[in-house]
Amino acid sequence: MRKRDHEPQGMHRSQTPQPPHMPAPSSAGTLAIGAYFQPHQQEAARAYYGQKENMGFCPPGLAKKGNGCLPPGQAKKWRKGAPLPAGVVYYDLPRSVVLTLGVPPAGYKYVRVASDILLIAIGTSIVIDALEDLVR
Repeated sequence: MRKRDHEPQGMHRSQTPQPPHMPAPSSAGTLAIGAYFQPHQQEAARAYYGQKENMGFCPPGLAKKGNGCLPPGQAKKWRKGAPLPAGVVYYDLPRSVVLTLGVPPAGYKYVRVASDILLIAIGTSIVIDALEDLVR
């Protein structure tokens, strides 16, 4: 018996059905700028970061500014379609958030910058899409 004889007829490995919460891998290898995140992903991220225990600590003076707890001069230095600037500090997302959003396509990863979740290209750090202002 050949290794592939047990697969359903007419279905190849590249056509394996994806669970509904996980986007299918892109055959082109690139994603359209600003077109990745869907409304259900925005809702899931807001639900997670809306919980008090997931918000993190923000000093009262910065909390009043409503800019995601960024010090003056640090607010929103990224933009879609451009690489993250060298001085921008970003963090990996908790595993539970990644699983809720769906595993990112190959060659991309999610990061958090202040109160935003970004999908960036690995290697170039180009911002593909963003879920913005998750904590208000």
